Amino acid sequence: MNTIATLGELKKSGYTCRDIKDELRQNLIAKIKAGQTPFEGVHGFEHTVIPELERAILSRHNINLLGLRGQAKTRLARLMVSLLDEYIPFVSGSEINDDPFQPISRYAKDLIAEKGDATPISWLHRDERFFEKLATPDVTVADLIGDVDPIKAANLKLSYADDRVIHFGMIPRANRCIFVINELPDLQARIQVALFNILQEGDIQIRGFKLRMPLDLQFIFTANPEDYTNRGSIVTPLKDRIGSQILTHYPESIEIAKTITAQEAKLEKEQKERVYVPELAMDILEQISFVARDSEFVDAKSGVSARMSITALENLMSAAERRSLRAGDDYTSLRLSDFMGIVPSITGKVELVYEGEQEGAAEVAQQLISQAVHHFFPNYFPKIEKLHKKDLVSPYDSLLEYIFTEGGVVITDDCSDAEYQSSLDSIQPLDDLIKKYIPKVKKEDRYFMKELVLWGLAEYRKLSKERITEGYQFKDLL
Repeated sequence: MNTIATLGELKKSGYTCRDIKDELRQNLIAKIKAGQTPFEGVHGFEHTVIPELERAILSRHNINLLGLRGQAKTRLARLMVSLLDEYIPFVSGSEINDDPFQPISRYAKDLIAEKGDATPISWLHRDERFFEKLATPDVTVADLIGDVDPIKAANLKLSYADDRVIHFGMIPRANRCIFVINELPDLQARIQVALFNILQEGDIQIRGFKLRMPLDLQFIFTANPEDYTNRGSIVTPLKDRIGSQILTHYPESIEIAKTITAQEAKLEKEQKERVYVPELAMDILEQISFVARDSEFVDAKSGVSARMSITALENLMSAAERRSLRAGDDYTSLRLSDFMGIVPSITGKVELVYEGEQEGAAEVAQQLISQAVHHFFPNYFPKIEKLHKKDLVSPYDSLLEYIFTEGGVVITDDCSDAEYQSSLDSIQPLDDLIKKYIPKVKKEDRYFMKELVLWGLAEYRKLSKERITEGYQFKDLL
């Protein structure tokens, strides 16, 4: 079909043009009937956001995706491109992708009137039918809708009374396309007002020119709930013209979060080959985000983006890779002490409240890591009670006595795997705990679990854990 070159050939082919909302609707219906989803790679929304989004598309609505940062709002918008036809025809040379059967620009109407069935036709691929604009305070009506172009008027020797002097903005140029405005509340109220007629009536006005141009657009807006109070708001008449407002959310389980992180993290092949990642390490990594979202030190209204876990995994792998390179090891396994490497990923991704600022970003990050370890420790080893009878024997007594006798244990950041394993193997009570409580632990996870015992006892106030220059030192509390 996309080889057709003239209007006459297009007519003979029997091709019919659809407006973009019908196009999206009909293609979605076809995918649903075929048991397919257009939103591949978006996890955790299968029973919440995606059904609402599909209902909005079937209803031919403009859409507002409302949610905190890092909730895949822009990704959902971009994936809607897959619901468009692969190619659509437009009048060659048209700035606004004129439908050959229903032209709306003066250029296309004049060209068709002049050439008739010989009017040249071009084809627009679906990937070129996505326009995106970040709403910033400096955006103007001219940027979005258009303005009079004095240079064009001079070159064409036209007066300003002639509509051919108009330079179209982004929205008219996105005719028959998906147009996304990110962070809508950041758009000044007077600019939002300029969108009223486009959404409802299809009229645009530029410098006194009132043009009846029924633009064919699928609008998608994104917004953060915090924006409504901190930086701006969506004016009420504009909200009234948006058909569906859909609330997004963060992953509701560790498993979903791990799937997202594994999919999005940009890891080199050599990193994956060099570094073994215990499953528990991934659980702890994701738990950090869950803990942060409930932390008294983190601004809950700002949210904790899924990007935090993604960049944290990249940093975690790089910490292990760097350590192995310095030690001369060809292969290594992640350690709990490697989690110090993700502190920069946390400090750059969380907004702290006043109390958090007083603690300091790095200190809050380390506390979040500690709380994640605290959460998982009882899943593998006996729970540590805060209070117990003096004569009651604890499964950790032998280990605590060993550390007291030895004066502490130091795990250095850059020690080789052989030194690391030797250091942990020398603590016989650790082996006893592993054999008794997790006898079926994978060989590759054994040392991670040994280190988990030390960290867990520190988090439950049975040992002290101190960050020293070369690594971590675990000592008796006394």
